[in-house]
Amino acid sequence: MSKNHDKINNPEEVRNDDIEINDVEANPEEVDAEAAKEMAQEELTKEEALEKELADTKAQLEKEKKEYLFLMAEFDNFRKRTLKEKSELIKNGGENAMRGILPVVDDLERSIQAMKETSDAEAIKDGIELIYKFVKYLEQNGVKPIASDAGNEFDTEIHEAVTTFPTDDESQKGKVIDTIQKGYTLNGKVLRHAKVVVGQ
Repeated sequence: MSKNHDKINNPEEVRNDDIEINDVEANPEEVDAEAAKEMAQEELTKEEALEKELADTKAQLEKEKKEYLFLMAEFDNFRKRTLKEKSELIKNGGENAMRGILPVVDDLERSIQAMKETSDAEAIKDGIELIYKFVKYLEQNGVKPIASDAGNEFDTEIHEAVTTFPTDDESQKGKVIDTIQKGYTLNGKVLRHAKVVVGQ
């Protein structure tokens, strides 16, 4: 007899074969379920990675924000401190200048008193010369007279032409002929232009 005939006569055998066939058919579904599970785990892992990256970025942003606020506070303190120091420097600079002038004021007062008590011209001259030492004080503090003697070239950077004077001498044209008011520089910068008459 054939195998098929035996299966018909033996129903248990047929059922066993069916079970084997069903088992084979069920395997792809299990594979799909496992694949889906793996994909879900991968998706979850990606989501977790993104969440971690977001958390790290937030932490970095917070850190940089704190550093920025700290630097802003430091800069503000530096700015205030610099302004205060500058203000004190200007104030103290003026104070030192005034302190240096006081001895000249003392000499001036003594000269005025001496002029009241004497008519001696030499004594008055000595008193004025005593006061003129103020020029040395100015020089010590960087104040120097501008060269504006007759014959010097007229320079608009340091001279101010009050008037011009016509001259036939070609060598005098464009040069200082006379000084009306002396000019001064402070540490190389013009403090006051020299007022001069220029040959034309």
